Amino acid sequence: MNIYSGKTKIKPFQHKGVFLDISCHCWDNKYSHYFQYIQFLMKKNIVIGICGSIAAYKVPSLIRKLQDKNWNIKVIMTQAATEFITPLTIETISKNKVYIDLFKRDEWEISHISLSEFGNVLLIIPATGNIIGKIAAGIADDLLSSTVMAFSGRVIFAPAMNVKMWGNPIVQENVKKLKKLGYKFIGPEKGKLANGTIGEGRLSDIEKIVEELEKEFTPKE
Repeated sequence: MNIYSGKTKIKPFQHKGVFLDISCHCWDNKYSHYFQYIQFLMKKNIVIGICGSIAAYKVPSLIRKLQDKNWNIKVIMTQAATEFITPLTIETISKNKVYIDLFKRDEWEISHISLSEFGNVLLIIPATGNIIGKIAAGIADDLLSSTVMAFSGRVIFAPAMNVKMWGNPIVQENVKKLKKLGYKFIGPEKGKLANGTIGEGRLSDIEKIVEELEKEFTPKE
């Protein structure tokens, strides 16, 4: 059933894999709490997991574009990611602390749980063969993989790696397994890679990634 508020018709939609349909006819502010609930569900909260790849340098551009579209952003970096881009750079651009360590004795919160509860979407970018393999195998030995395991929202991979690594049969089997389980992949694309070779393994354009993320919050009839 459709929802009405005044003369505005709001159609049922899917969010986080759940079909939402409030079966009532709402006029004026009589049922405003229903709309407040929908607004809560539709907050564009994203956890970005950065992995160790040369393509990590593109993440600041992604963060800026998401900020322009009113996304709320928290960032996890693997230890390997810090070798390619500094946490300070990401903190400055995102205007939030960067989460790296699974265990921090000076903090009371359980980071992988609080982060999983914050996000509607978790984007792993650039997704390496290592993190894809970990998630496919159910391994949770660092903050990012533990957060993925606890995450109930949409998990999206944006892979970037050498053409030979991407074409490795083990990597392809892991990708196939994750897709079957409902994980989404954006790319990779064919193009010039960091070592100068041409092939599939290039991180998708940031604009395309933003477009795909926005689709997660586009009402579906």
